[in-house]
Amino acid sequence: MDRLHAMQVFVRVVETGSFSKTAREFATTQPTVTKLVAALEESLRVRLLNRNTRGISVTESGALYYEKCKNIVRDAEEADNSVRLQQTQAQGLLRVGTSVAFGRRVITPLALDFMAKHPQVQLDLSFEDRYTDLVAQGIDVAVRMGKLADSTLGARFLTTNPWVLVASPKYLRKQGAPKKASELSEHPALIYSSVLGDDVWRMSSPKGEAVTVPVAGRLRSNNLSAVLAAARNGYGIAAMPRYVASESLKSGHVVEVLQGHVLPEQEIHAVFPSPKLVPGKVMAFIAYLQSRLGDRWWDDLPKA
Repeated sequence: MDRLHAMQVFVRVVETGSFSKTAREFATTQPTVTKLVAALEESLRVRLLNRNTRGISVTESGALYYEKCKNIVRDAEEADNSVRLQQTQAQGLLRVGTSVAFGRRVITPLALDFMAKHPQVQLDLSFEDRYTDLVAQGIDVAVRMGKLADSTLGARFLTTNPWVLVASPKYLRKQGAPKKASELSEHPALIYSSVLGDDVWRMSSPKGEAVTVPVAGRLRSNNLSAVLAAARNGYGIAAMPRYVASESLKSGHVVEVLQGHVLPEQEIHAVFPSPKLVPGKVMAFIAYLQSRLGDRWWDDLPKA
């Protein structure tokens, strides 16, 4: 016997005064309702209802049991409704994971704007450059770059992360701007060391030909802000995500090198613990990110 269901049925029998009316409400038969109430009485070893030809009446024990059951049924319905509401609406604590640089420059300002639009949401932002186990860390949604490995995680494509070659105007006036990709080997490279194969830059020429250039330089760093600072101060040529260089390109502190050459782009996905029964707060956040990360998204980021 499903105890909660039996209680729900018993409550409605008392309230309607009828087995048949209750049966219609629950889309079942009168004998089924009668058997459920009888099963409750047998398990309790107490008569809950008096039955006669004129109808039913509640015993003293049945009246006491009805008041308790009514509260239990109400609390169960409220629990169900609160979970359904959370599943369909953006509310509650949302734990978001992402990498350090992308999280600071891109996700943070977007997440703050999302919070302003959804006052029932609380955010927990976690920045890690290493791989994060979503389930073990309790992450609701993570923003990841690169090709996704096959897994049981749910995923939604967000956008791509284009890269660009930059240098300061002062550096290019002094050292000269490379006219073709092979000339990059003659310039000091400012190397972002978190990228696999960082001492080799790969790109496509304006004609679509694949080009591979070995590079070396005086500065290597796993921090993109440090690489950008070195480029702005004239220490060489840097390859970095366009979103990192965007403000410096607008201000003229750096300019694009070898325009027309295309560096590899990374796919950016939102991933979440399971593709099934995704909470409303997660889907709302993903939909918001998709709406903000459109064409040339790096030019339209709010300031954190």
